[in-house]
Amino acid sequence: MRLGRIAHPEGICFAIIDGPKDAPMEELVAKEISGTPFTPPEPTGREWKLGEVRLLAPTLPTKVVALGRNYADHVAEVFKKSSDSLPPTIFLKPSTAVIGPNEAIKIPDYATNVEFEGELAVVISKPSKNIKAENWKDHVLGYTICNDVSSRDLQFKDGQWARAKGIDTFCPLGPWIETDLESLDLDDQKINAYLTHDGSREQKQDSNTDQMIVKMGGILEEISAAYTLLPGDVITTGSPAGTAPMVPGDTIEVEIPGVGTLRNTIARAQ
Repeated sequence: MRLGRIAHPEGICFAIIDGPKDAPMEELVAKEISGTPFTPPEPTGREWKLGEVRLLAPTLPTKVVALGRNYADHVAEVFKKSSDSLPPTIFLKPSTAVIGPNEAIKIPDYATNVEFEGELAVVISKPSKNIKAENWKDHVLGYTICNDVSSRDLQFKDGQWARAKGIDTFCPLGPWIETDLESLDLDDQKINAYLTHDGSREQKQDSNTDQMIVKMGGILEEISAAYTLLPGDVITTGSPAGTAPMVPGDTIEVEIPGVGTLRNTIARAQ
């Protein structure tokens, strides 16, 4: 099941996103549910074609907890060091950084080298603490996509990553939540990203979750040992190599087969 959050002519709601997985997005149907996705969804009977509504970020997290340096090739690409000397690390992105599909990532003047990072993420289903690696699925509502937008200049200038990765709009999420946890093979799951610049679309990320250093169960076990996770919180699993700078006027698409495509434009912050 795909669960999304939409703005429709009369307000905002959570919805089941229904239709064939290979159908054009605008032909899918958003079926409103009462309440939130954290209880069994109950359709209200109201529905709209996705082309008639606006997809929002599929969850309103209290926090986004991210794992950095979880792909060896990305560590070498960005930090010019071996992952043996720079192991995975945990950081936070604030809820104010979250935006949805097709919204603009807005780059402020003081961020001069902003890159995308396409990542697989999960949405937490219930209050969770001290998750055991083997039981991680008991605490997860489903998969979504995160673009961990990062200002490299600030990341290296500041020494810590709070500002570089936490600027408003620097955490696109979506397009929805895929709740079938068996739909992805996390030992062999593609992650792709495509950057359109000056009208030319080029694949930048072409990787696979089989390269993750810490696997999903280990990620949730380590993070939940430090933080109590609440329903709707998002956990990201790290970026593979292939990240690249983005500038206003560009478009970035992160694609994870079986989940969907998260598309955002790039603009200058006002």
